Amino acid sequence: MNKAFFKYILALLLFGSNGIVASRIDLNSYEIVLLRTLIGSLLLIAIFFLSRGKLTFWEHKKDFAFLAVSGIAMGTSWMFLYEAYAQIGVSIASLCYYCGPVIVMILSPLLFKEKLTSTKIIGFLAVLIGIVLVNGCGAVSVNRFGLLCGLASAVMYAFMVIFNKKAAAITGLENSALQLLIAFAAVAVFVGFKQGFIIDIPTESVLPILVLGLLNTGIGCYLYFSSIGKIPVQTVAICGYLEPLSAVLFSVVFLSETLLPMQVVGTVLIIGGAICGECIQVPIEKTNEGKHKS
Repeated sequence: MNKAFFKYILALLLFGSNGIVASRIDLNSYEIVLLRTLIGSLLLIAIFFLSRGKLTFWEHKKDFAFLAVSGIAMGTSWMFLYEAYAQIGVSIASLCYYCGPVIVMILSPLLFKEKLTSTKIIGFLAVLIGIVLVNGCGAVSVNRFGLLCGLASAVMYAFMVIFNKKAAAITGLENSALQLLIAFAAVAVFVGFKQGFIIDIPTESVLPILVLGLLNTGIGCYLYFSSIGKIPVQTVAICGYLEPLSAVLFSVVFLSETLLPMQVVGTVLIIGGAICGECIQVPIEKTNEGKHKS
């Protein structure tokens, strides 16, 4: 239990540092995502086969189709997110991105016949107010294209989670490895049409690319999926919000990004509102092992 909890917290901190590592890479957003998904998926596939995992996706064609859509959404979401990192900074981009789970929460009554309780509604309203405070207070200095990219990443995150949830028959590390591989394929198609596959990687960017692909993506996903089944579901849900919180704190400490007082209030509302909505649904729902982080 303690070992699994430590692995889970470490995975969340790795995910929260994605923007910090990406800021050290002198490439455009879709090139970063292309290399990240390639390196990460290769590592996860290697871990899957070294652990003697058994492929079952071909037995569940409908679920695999849902997983394919989810993988495409993940690749698209990350491209928007990394563009938002470059345009508006890691802290605000991360908060925009983490509105994705709240979108899923609001749509769940329509898509999954889940009950929308008053607490969930209150949580959603808190997040909505938080978004206004975080983005509205920075409207003078933050460009609207960056904000749009951040919110678009949240919408695509919602698509990723929704379709992954429908692929219930494909779980665990197989789910993660396949989805990351599909995300790579989707990003590769986009990059191929846009500029071709010749990428000039500066020497100083090689190490952060390897860290982002191998450590933050590959090892991070492995730690996440190997731990969530061994700790209480409510702990998984509540502690999961350490990821966006750590992303904001890391950006302040390592990138010297600043948040206005009202943006700090907005940060508390976004994370607090999301936790409020999550805690109500945790006891009655089964953890979806295919749910992915950033």
